[in-house]
Amino acid sequence: MALMQAAEKAAAEFEYNDQEVNKGVHEFLRQMDEGLQKQGTQLSQIPTYVTAVPNGTEKGVYLAVDLGGTNFRVCSIQLHGNTTFSLTQSKIAVPHELMVAKTSKELFSFLAKQIELFLKAHHNDHYEAQVMRRKTMSTSDGYKKEEIFRLGFTFSFPVEQNGINSGKLIRWTKGFDVKDAIGKDVCALLQEEIDLLHLPVKVAALVNDTVGTLMARSYTSPGKTGTLLGAIFGTGTNGAYVEKLDKVTKLTKQANNAAYDASTGEMIVNTEWGSFDNDMKVLPNTAYDEKVDKGTPNPGIQMFEKRVSGMFLGEILRQTILALVEDPKIQLFKDENSGSNDQHSTTNIAENSPLYKQWGIDTSFLSIVEADTSSGLRGTRQVLDKDMGISAASIEDAEAVKLLVSAIGRRSARLSAVAIGAIIIASGRLSNSTSSAEDDVVDIGVDGSMVEFYPGFEDHIRGALKAIPEIGLKGEQRVRIGIAKDGSGVGAALIALVAGKVLDEGEEED
Repeated sequence: MALMQAAEKAAAEFEYNDQEVNKGVHEFLRQMDEGLQKQGTQLSQIPTYVTAVPNGTEKGVYLAVDLGGTNFRVCSIQLHGNTTFSLTQSKIAVPHELMVAKTSKELFSFLAKQIELFLKAHHNDHYEAQVMRRKTMSTSDGYKKEEIFRLGFTFSFPVEQNGINSGKLIRWTKGFDVKDAIGKDVCALLQEEIDLLHLPVKVAALVNDTVGTLMARSYTSPGKTGTLLGAIFGTGTNGAYVEKLDKVTKLTKQANNAAYDASTGEMIVNTEWGSFDNDMKVLPNTAYDEKVDKGTPNPGIQMFEKRVSGMFLGEILRQTILALVEDPKIQLFKDENSGSNDQHSTTNIAENSPLYKQWGIDTSFLSIVEADTSSGLRGTRQVLDKDMGISAASIEDAEAVKLLVSAIGRRSARLSAVAIGAIIIASGRLSNSTSSAEDDVVDIGVDGSMVEFYPGFEDHIRGALKAIPEIGLKGEQRVRIGIAKDGSGVGAALIALVAGKVLDEGEEED
């Protein structure tokens, strides 16, 4: 079979047409509703107890800490009240022995100590003044309420959240294994160590970085309209959105429900949409997707994420290229003689080429190829040589690779539009038209390498949104997609601000 014919046939397997997009949207809407009613569903629809989004007028200094991997970050965020902020931060590597410590105290006392060092370095006047004034005894720790820093704790490990500043650790990931902490409230563990150091800090909120993305975008976005959705399209993918409180019916069924502010009539819900349609009712599937899934530690799980996120697209491409290379009838990277190659050489794949290694192709490779408009696709051929160990690739080889890359990237973006489109429809915001063009905007905050750096990703999302009848051309024009940076920093601080109001009201009732 001719090379381009074979490449076109393989690329066609990744076609995700308008009809399939709409089928996906309707199933996403069904799974959204199901997840709001009960536990144990494919879309987890986790209530976050955050019941308001900022509008950019908020002021004050808040702290945020982020334990999401091998580094621990401490930030202070000064909100200026005009949609702008100033951020000061420090980052420290978590020593490996603490990642696998015998007791949770060892790890959390280290984290509290970093907060103390940060306060001394960046807020020393406030810190020293509060230490001196602890004798006021306005609270059990000797601080007046207004003197206490509210802290948002971004903890990027699976937790069962049962309050705005409470969540039990389900399991560790990313190389951590402090068994003693499993089943314990991570906010309480951190607060206990903060109190032992007599710091003027209250852990006000347990933060999911996707929820933080929504909050950060809502603070910094122009206009009066609050942001509807915060979405991550990077190594992984997830979304958190503003839901009507009366639709989150499983909240009333949960035992030991924590306090939250019901006055807004809304609550941010963390969809955990990476696991959308694990049953594969509507998601597209190819032999290449199946091979990728089988090679992961969690086959059959996170099936939406495995077709959308940057972590998996390189591996999907690798499996597709490999299938063509291993087919003796297809002439990919197989020049019979130097005369048939415009580089007057024969193509050679190195024995140790990343093509033969699981996860050997990074998604940045796809971005480079997608962006290549050079004559004879020189850029693609250079990156094939440099990154893949494939020397003297022909123009036709490069064209075949680019065709596959485009098909895989386009499918990812159109699948992303399924999630975005369903949430826009469920919100009813497109039917709430006002006379003000500014108020008519449906604002969406996004973060992650795919949406920020992958060429044409947003254009493909918008193309699919137009194909959804409930949105259409006019509705798509009202959708504003903007980059929201630092959900785990600025977003966490904003959640601490919102949470502080709830906690203050709770303390007054006590």
